[in-house]
Formats: sequence, C-alpha cells, structure tokens
Amino acid sequence: MKRITLLTLSLLMFVLCGIAQQSGREMLKEDRLAWWREARFGMFIHWGPVSLKGTEISWSRGGERRGISGKGDIPVEVYDSLYTQFNPVEFSADEWVSIARAAGMKYMVLTAKHCDGFCLWHSSVDKYSIANTPFKRDVCGELANAAHKAGMRVGWYYSPMDWRDPDCRTDRNSVYVKRMQGHLRELLSNYGRIDLLWFDTDGGPAPWDQAATYGLVRSLQPRLIINNRLDMGSNEDYKAQNIRTNADYQTPEQRIGAFDNIHPWETCMTLGTQWSWKPQDTIKTFEECLRILVQCVAGDGNLLLNVGPMPSGEIEPRQVEVLRQIGGWLAKYGESIYGTRGGPFRNGAWGGSTTKGNTVYLHILKWDRDQLKLPPLKARIIKGKALTGGNVRIEQTGEATIIRMPVREQNTVNTVVRLEMDTPGPLQ
Repeated sequence: MKRITLLTLSLLMFVLCGIAQQSGREMLKEDRLAWWREARFGMFIHWGPVSLKGTEISWSRGGERRGISGKGDIPVEVYDSLYTQFNPVEFSADEWVSIARAAGMKYMVLTAKHCDGFCLWHSSVDKYSIANTPFKRDVCGELANAAHKAGMRVGWYYSPMDWRDPDCRTDRNSVYVKRMQGHLRELLSNYGRIDLLWFDTDGGPAPWDQAATYGLVRSLQPRLIINNRLDMGSNEDYKAQNIRTNADYQTPEQRIGAFDNIHPWETCMTLGTQWSWKPQDTIKTFEECLRILVQCVAGDGNLLLNVGPMPSGEIEPRQVEVLRQIGGWLAKYGESIYGTRGGPFRNGAWGGSTTKGNTVYLHILKWDRDQLKLPPLKARIIKGKALTGGNVRIEQTGEATIIRMPVREQNTVNTVVRLEMDTPGPLQ
C-alpha cells in the first residue's frame, strides 16, 4: 500500500511539473506578445529588385519552384540579373519610419529575403545581396537603426524556401539549411534588438530542421515573437493555420481572420492588388482600410498592412496619402484600437466592438436605420458617448442592448460609441 502511494505521488508530481512547465511557457509567450497585442497595427514592406519590373515579388520569376508547381513570366536570367540595375537612391529609412508613425502603425516588417533569394542586407553567407548592387547600402541595417531611433518595433520577413538556391529542397537540402541558418544568424545578431520574425510558406514541403532553427533564433533574440509558417509543409497546413509549440500567432492572408480571442492572429493584407509595387495599381481607399482595421481588431486580431516601395526607394504618394488618413483617424479615436481586446459583441456586417477594462467601444459600420440592436450584456451601462459626434441613446433590457442615433448624425464611415460599464471583466 505504501509503495503504491509513493508511486502515485511520484506520478502526480511528474504531471504537476509538466503542467507547471507548460504554464510557464504560456506565460512567457503572453509576455512576449504583450507589446504586439497593444500595437494592433503594423506596416508590411515587400521590396527588392523586382520593383524595376513592377511585377509580383518572386512569383513573377520564371523557372522551377522545387516542391510546388508553376512558374512566372519573367525569364530566370532576366529576373536574377535585376539586382545589377537596382539603385534606389531615394531610399530613406527615416522617411519610411516617419510614414509608418504618421499612419499610427506601431511596428514594421521588411522582406529581408523573399522566395527569390535576394538579401536586403550585407550577407557574408550569400553574394546575392544588396551589397553587390549599384546601391550597395545595407537596407536592413538602415531600417533597424531608424526604427530603434524612433522607438518603432521592427522585424524581418524571411522566406525559408529559396527558389534560386540550387541546393534548396534537393538531396543537398541540409547544405542549404545551414546557409539559411547563417542568414538568420546575421539578421538576428547584427542589428540590435529585433522584435519579430515573419517566416513564409509556399505550400510546399518544409525541410527546414525546425528544432534547430527555432533554437537558433530564440537563442539570439529570446524575446522574439515568431509567426506560424515555418512549420507549414502543405497547403492543408496553410489553410488550417495551426500554431505549433514554437510559434506565437496565426497569419490569415488577404482576408480578415474570424473572431478568436484564444489564438493570437494577424491579418496580412496588401494596400494595392499585389505585394510588391505595381504601376497604376488599384489602391484601397482610406474607408476600406479603416473598415479592415476595425474588423481585425474587433475580431481580437492585428492588421499588418503592406506597402510596396517604388524602384526609387520611395513609397508611392497615393499609398502615403491613404496611410496619412488612417493616422489622422487614429490620432482622434486610437483609444478604441490600441491596447484593446476584441468583444464582447462578435463582429459582423454591422461592425464590431473592442474592450479595455470596463470600457466597451462600438465601431458601427452599418445601422438599421436609426438603431443597432445587439445581444444583452451582464454588466450595466452607466454612460454612453459617441466619440465621432452625434446624440446617442442606450437602452438595456434582458433581451438586447439597443443603440439609437438619428440617421443624419451617424458617421458615414464608422460611428464610434464609447460605453462605460459598471464592472470590468466578462460582459456576456
């Protein structure tokens, strides 16, 4: 009986230790993610020599894509030689950071290396880099310095697959992986604190020695947050958007993620119709971008909105103007976005809600004439105010929460209503 008791206690202690270790990992993860959840809005930047052609980055490159089918329209010998003409003399990292800050963005993610293999930093591992262009300057280094100086969080997009590298996804893949890890060592060792690492997938196999790769990047930047794409080895993985042990958040692409306040997520979306710069591209309007941002944050996610700089190194004025308008709106109503969580009401065609403490913000994009009927709340609303102007009346019953406002006073883009509750915490 005593031996059984001791065995039982040993097993119990083993289980409890395992639970404690798992809990510790989750706490560390939440600690790493804290600034990112607060930020809610970031800038994605897709750029490289391909901007000289105005076609999509990597995907317009002809030739084999080992692991997946298809090829682009630009012959390999043409695409892979574009770097010899790449001389973006108007590039200013300070200007890029200034544009992001004016837009109300809190972090920036640059395509340090996309699937075409071109490196936007001075690499001792790879000669196919910005160092061997007419421009020569280290774009990653300059952006990191400018971001640090301005208090802007900064991260790298890095494509583990490399369609140009002759060893990638071949019987010499282990040789390629060592080179890939050399890239990552440079990117995470040479530029001070890096806040975020954004891996990509092309839906093909993922033979990236994940255990060693995660171990390397975590050892170099312990507080780094990492998206979920390094583990994706198929289109099914991409669709599932699971977060495995070493990753931190999901990455729905070109769509607004579903409401999810359990699994951290971030929508990445283009301001135009492709990731890299396209002449005469169709640009999303301020109203469209604001609605996308609101629906992401109301769904408890982030928005990483992409710009594609021109061959000169400048961000196109049309894109800058839209970003400026978003920043102007956030300067007035950012309290309803930054540092909030999605809910308590589920977002939909009507709009969505965000919460901070005992305050709920309604982002009303669509009214039913002069009212909006929402589910009931457990907490009592003690005060309501329309931040965007107009007279708002609130009615609470056991069956509904009803918001009323004359049609002529409703904001045509987004009526923001702040509700002060009598208690924080779960409201439904």
